[in-house]
Amino acid sequence: MKRLFGTDGIRGEAGRFPLDAATVRVIGRSLAVELASQIKDDAPRIVTGRDTRESGAWLEQALIAGATEAGAACESAGVITTPGVAYLARTLPAHAGVVISASHNPYQDNGIKIFAPSGRKLDDETERLIEADIAREAVATEGSEAAREIEDESQAQRASELRASYLDYLMEEVGGKLSLEGLSLVVDCANGAAYELAPKLFEKLGASVSSINCEPDGRNINLNCGSLHIEGLQQKVLASGADIGVAFDGDADRALFVDAKGSFVDGDATLWVMAKSLQAKGSLQGETVVATVMSNIGLEIALRSRGISLLRADVGDKYVLEKLLQTGASIGGEQSGHLIFPELSLAGDGMLTTLCLLRAMREAGESLENLTAGLTRYPQVLVNVRVREKRPFEEVAEIRAAAREIEAQLGETGRLLLRYSGTEPLARVMIEGERQEAIERQAQGLAAVIKDALGA
Repeated sequence: MKRLFGTDGIRGEAGRFPLDAATVRVIGRSLAVELASQIKDDAPRIVTGRDTRESGAWLEQALIAGATEAGAACESAGVITTPGVAYLARTLPAHAGVVISASHNPYQDNGIKIFAPSGRKLDDETERLIEADIAREAVATEGSEAAREIEDESQAQRASELRASYLDYLMEEVGGKLSLEGLSLVVDCANGAAYELAPKLFEKLGASVSSINCEPDGRNINLNCGSLHIEGLQQKVLASGADIGVAFDGDADRALFVDAKGSFVDGDATLWVMAKSLQAKGSLQGETVVATVMSNIGLEIALRSRGISLLRADVGDKYVLEKLLQTGASIGGEQSGHLIFPELSLAGDGMLTTLCLLRAMREAGESLENLTAGLTRYPQVLVNVRVREKRPFEEVAEIRAAAREIEAQLGETGRLLLRYSGTEPLARVMIEGERQEAIERQAQGLAAVIKDALGA
């Protein structure tokens, strides 16, 4: 059986293996057994939550049923963001937090993310043990569903209390002494997990909030809205004259922004603003920011101008977090808006990121447009080449020579990234530089060399 856990848990079409009810029940049971073997002297405690997909309730109930069979004590926070469950796992405390969500995917998909009490994703060893249990059980029954259990009044009350504790944390510990009085904010909740929490949070801090896409029906999560479709937010910000707009994805672990003039502010630009803010307060540990190999070289050049180093990790918040913990850096993230502030949380949190950005604006007394100034996004080109084998590029003399020649031409104002697709027989050539026509010529030239040497 191929690996089921990716960098962001298990994800796929709800109702089909491995997200059929029977398999999810095995996952719950296996998780409880593994946790019990680790803690030994206590029954495992698991906190769960889900986004607004129509499949979320029965998948969550299937997981809880399996975990309960194995002796775990389970509590559900109901509809809550992914970082909300990570927070609860850390503070209840629970031995694990489980989120039923497929993040930015369409409603037909769903997923399972498991957090340790630290807020980090479940360790690889435990993931492999759960996968082995699934393989042994061989229980997949496509299209099956578990009957949704009716929440009694006490369960609903407890779920409400858990969500409230997370909201209190954001207000008091992250947003403490932050006043948003006089600030107008448009919030796009993607008809997802933040649809109640986010507007309430910013209103309580004094902002004038206009909410869009806050009417989930089980099937409209991420549908032409949220962080993948920023156009609606841009239009709303301009039409309402708001100071800033924020868009979340389905589980609100990421946030993307729009300034008062309707300009898009991605994760790279948010890293730029926050790095300057932390540096000004003497809080940017090691004068270092962590990003990924896909962050634009414009961010690297802008940070360099202020004496700040950019370290690059592989794509995925899991790898960003690893490098943050290795280096002790204060902030890291991805273009997608998935930012991590390790001193506050080891999980990416869109609402937390928004609070940090709003605080930076308030402390500087500047608009978001002014704070993003100084970051120039460089042209980028990406070319895919179908290959018959995935030999290391450095082992192929002609590819190595062509790549080094391009890197010499680019110097410090350009960047070449050569990598293979993880799922397809493709080599990917990505080049950034000052002039679009130049990097297109370089990318096509290198692609031709790869095709001659390794082409299918």
